[in-house]
Amino acid sequence: MLSWLMNLYRPWTAAAVVVASPSAVDVIRAHMNGSGIDATVVTQDEPTGMLDAVRIGCETARAWRPDRVWVTWCDQIAVQPETLDRLAHAETDTALTLPVVRRDAPYIHFDRDASSRIVAVRQRREGQPMPDRGESDMGVFSMSADAAFDRLPAFAGTAGPDGNTGERNFLPFIPWLARTSRVATVEATDPIEAIGVNTPAELAEVEAWLTSR
Repeated sequence: MLSWLMNLYRPWTAAAVVVASPSAVDVIRAHMNGSGIDATVVTQDEPTGMLDAVRIGCETARAWRPDRVWVTWCDQIAVQPETLDRLAHAETDTALTLPVVRRDAPYIHFDRDASSRIVAVRQRREGQPMPDRGESDMGVFSMSADAAFDRLPAFAGTAGPDGNTGERNFLPFIPWLARTSRVATVEATDPIEAIGVNTPAELAEVEAWLTSR
């Protein structure tokens, strides 16, 4: 999965950071070293949530002085090049840009105001009420240098653990940032891109779809 993602993102990225748990870091480093893919592997020592994982990755990337930082969850292997190309073309002059999908029984849903600005995010995993059909992220985000290296730490300094999981989630950063900065969305190519591979059933569904393409 990691090798697949590294090759998928290669046309749009110059360097990669993989944030791993302590129990997996050695095997991931060994895999990256043996794959011929240049990636820096760092550790998230405590499982406090994706907000802290993204911050660790961004702090590692800061030394490279990039114009943008892209973030993906490593289980999102169904993401299509067409979607990433739209993301790259839409990220200019935005603090954050992300692909979205509209789907039934969403796991994540963004609430928008009358001007279409994202004002809140609902997460099923945190026990929040969800609409029958909603607008979800797909685990892919493009941040400006200011958003990644300055605004994200500012948000993290005020964010506490969420709801059921007790984790510090990354997604609430999006409506927080949208209050003062430009956040844009692009449409995904296919709703299946939002499926993360976490179960054998999800693996089979994504594998069949990728094979069909």
